[in-house]
Amino acid sequence: MSTLSTHVLDTSTGRPAEGLSLTLEARSGEDFRELSRGVTNADGRVKDLSGANTKLQPGVYRLTFDTGAWFQARGQRGFYPYVQVVFEVTATDEHYHVPLLLSPFGFSTYRGS
Repeated sequence: MSTLSTHVLDTSTGRPAEGLSLTLEARSGEDFRELSRGVTNADGRVKDLSGANTKLQPGVYRLTFDTGAWFQARGQRGFYPYVQVVFEVTATDEHYHVPLLLSPFGFSTYRGS
């Protein structure tokens, strides 16, 4: 079964985004249900969002990054109160890595390795 990690970099400072809260959800019908929560470490990473006992099955997932609270805690104002990345898991034996490049007024993501 598949696992999931993320890495968030603040491109405005060139530093990892430590302490950023995020939520992983799975699509269930027309809605999403929460699977887990995490907070990025000093390197801006959450190494296993799916958890030791929960592996990702094929389906559609959503990562929600609480960017508004993160910037506010640093005395900055950002344009995006949160960033949502929706992606699809198709293989049952792969590791999925979803990085986020973040600044107060923009973001980018891609499928990492």
